[in-house]
Amino acid sequence: MIANIPDYRVEVDGVDITPRLRDRVPANRNRPRLISLGITDKRGNEADQLDLVLDDSDGAFNLPRTGAVIRVQLGWKQGSDVTVGLVDKGTFIVDEVSHTGPPDVITVRARAADFTGAMRVRRERSWRGTTLGAIVADVARAHGLTPRCAPALASIAVTTKAQSRESDLAFLRRLGRDHDAAATIKRGNLVLAPLGKAATISGVNLPARTIHRRDGDRHDYQVQKQEEVTGVTASWHDRAAAKKKTVTVGNADGARKLSRTYANEADAQAAATAESSRAARQPRTLALNLALGRADMKPEQPVTVVGFKPVIDAERWVVSEVSHALGDRGFQTQVKLEISYR
Repeated sequence: MIANIPDYRVEVDGVDITPRLRDRVPANRNRPRLISLGITDKRGNEADQLDLVLDDSDGAFNLPRTGAVIRVQLGWKQGSDVTVGLVDKGTFIVDEVSHTGPPDVITVRARAADFTGAMRVRRERSWRGTTLGAIVADVARAHGLTPRCAPALASIAVTTKAQSRESDLAFLRRLGRDHDAAATIKRGNLVLAPLGKAATISGVNLPARTIHRRDGDRHDYQVQKQEEVTGVTASWHDRAAAKKKTVTVGNADGARKLSRTYANEADAQAAATAESSRAARQPRTLALNLALGRADMKPEQPVTVVGFKPVIDAERWVVSEVSHALGDRGFQTQVKLEISYR
């Protein structure tokens, strides 16, 4: 039996610093300079995050600059129970650096995109007679990103859409909520995609993964009581008639009312439909701590689980968030699953 040995590669501004991270620090019991490496891969609305904790007890490691670009690969060097090889986990931009002590430790936090810069600047603009895909393309172009809007969303006609004293990030999140989708930035791409569909942006089904109960050391299955929502009502402003009107999806009696007033009937209809879809889902989640890290796991990946209760094994699951941790305990992965809505 071959021992399971994790592996990684870290580049900063194109320079491979992996050998330096593997260096032993004599001043601290001859341990590797890299104390821990953590990556959180999220489905939408928030940037993926990288955390590096480094031993600087010998004072020999320079602090990285904010704005530096870090590329990370993660996986296994060898092992009988793992897939050998490195998986590219993307690039991250450093936005926080701290040095604490004693013992002296450097902590670096980086995110997959600069959500603290131009994406948060409030803007005033509007679109008329266009599509959702065209709006996503306009916003992406303004930030040097590649637009990736799911075909089912890209073709949606937009009569009028206004961004009033609202950052691009907040505006994109609102677009996502109104269409039961998530907006995020992944590896230079501005992504708008439906939630829980277990598919790529192009609509191609992602390859399924199987997780056995024996693969993990802990699980947490949760079922919450489903709120009964028979209908959803949204208001919109009819400029021609100079009055407020409503549109309802489902039963109007006892319908949930959305607080916003939308610019037109189409927007109100879309928002009511999205809220109705969200309300119809019974909240079920499954969190798994995998003893052996799975660098290949990513959000929207369909997952089959085996060895739990029959009601758990029977569900169609999709990954909502993945966290990787490399440190004293080896390489481990925590996966959060939600119900797939394909």
